[in-house]
Amino acid sequence: MNSIFGQSPGLILASRSPRRRELMGLLQIPFHAVAADVTESILAGEPPAATAARLAQCKARAVAARHPGALVAGFDTLVALGETVLGKPADAAEARDMLRRMRDRPHTVYSGVTLTGSGSEVTQVAETQVWMRDYTNEELEAYVAGGDPFDKAGGYAIQHPQFQPVARWAGCYANVMGLPLCHLARLLQAWELRPPVDVPAACQRHTGQRCEVFVILQELGEHPPQRL
Repeated sequence: MNSIFGQSPGLILASRSPRRRELMGLLQIPFHAVAADVTESILAGEPPAATAARLAQCKARAVAARHPGALVAGFDTLVALGETVLGKPADAAEARDMLRRMRDRPHTVYSGVTLTGSGSEVTQVAETQVWMRDYTNEELEAYVAGGDPFDKAGGYAIQHPQFQPVARWAGCYANVMGLPLCHLARLLQAWELRPPVDVPAACQRHTGQRCEVFVILQELGEHPPQRL
């Protein structure tokens, strides 16, 4: 790759998810998307945040092993409903069960973010509280029949224009989509990579959602300069 990476393999997104590729593109840093092809195992007794971190690391390391010299970004997103971790539903019955259990209730979305390359590795976990609306059985069935739930943790997309499953949330909206951009931008700084855009502003323009995390960090004086 060229640009900021010179002759190195550059930045690799360890995911072929269309949503993650879409969000990654907002950084305006050249990247390749490569499937990680790892088993997303849930271990008994492991806290959800630790699971998200572990799987993000596994994905980043698996791709890095195949692409020496690259900087690899790995992600894993999961939903925790009480003490139960919900991954991607295997079929319509499981998607239906997940959506019924979450209906009109709060849950937590965790995304592990790992960057690995040049002998270094850093990981963070983003956390967002989400409250689902009281959707009808008919709405639920129509959503499952459309096939959207099957590649998504918890079986739903917060941004789905018809189903619109979420009543409100507290935290990072992009995290629920699967790629918390500000977390990634902060980690990139460890490799002296600074996206040529105002990341929070780009995220808010793209999603159409106001970022309360950005507002809180501004109030605390902890937000990095506008040009990250």
